[in-house]
Amino acid sequence: MRPSKVRAGALAAALVGWSFAAPWVRWRPVPNAALGTGLVAIARSPLGLCQPALRSGMRYGLAAGAAVALGVAAITALPPVRAAMAERDLPEHPGRWLLLNIPIGTVWPEEAAYRATLGTVAERAFGPTRGRLLQAAAFGLWHIVDARVTGQPVIGTVLGTGIAGWFFGWLNARSGSLAAPILAHLAVNEAAALAAIGVQRHARGRGGRPPADAVRWPDRRCRN
Repeated sequence: MRPSKVRAGALAAALVGWSFAAPWVRWRPVPNAALGTGLVAIARSPLGLCQPALRSGMRYGLAAGAAVALGVAAITALPPVRAAMAERDLPEHPGRWLLLNIPIGTVWPEEAAYRATLGTVAERAFGPTRGRLLQAAAFGLWHIVDARVTGQPVIGTVLGTGIAGWFFGWLNARSGSLAAPILAHLAVNEAAALAAIGVQRHARGRGGRPPADAVRWPDRRCRN
């Protein structure tokens, strides 16, 4: 196996291993953001945040983000989805969750680590198709611990986030800018978080409340 393929596989394994070895550390915005920024700096990953690539990334990202927000709004109207959101245990500080944890502690580090760094290394080693599949598979496995902590189905979470990872990778490649997957990813997480907050506030206004035995999970975000 070529050294470049070994490096790509090792990087994917290291990122997944980070999620298992240090889940309570990586759920903090600063360490998570530092990880993504450090990987970009070390690997000199192309970000495409200068013109004209940035313009392309903004165009693709805003279009994808708008579609995602509409999709979240549509599924939130379904009674089973609303029931699940009403019972979910949310972070204690919604403002910090929306303004810090999601954009700085989740979206930036995951896009920097997976799309900018692993995606670039993997596609150079295995080609666009297999490289993107490796990146997406690692991104799905990264969410195993998240699923266990939040009580979500592990297989469904891995498959769902793996598909999202593939789509984010496609956006990055298609637009030539990391801005595209950043905006789409931000739309997924923020829309889901706002929907959950809105459902629970509505439930409290009608006399409902989250279950007393809910397990408190780290002040982080709604997962993809």
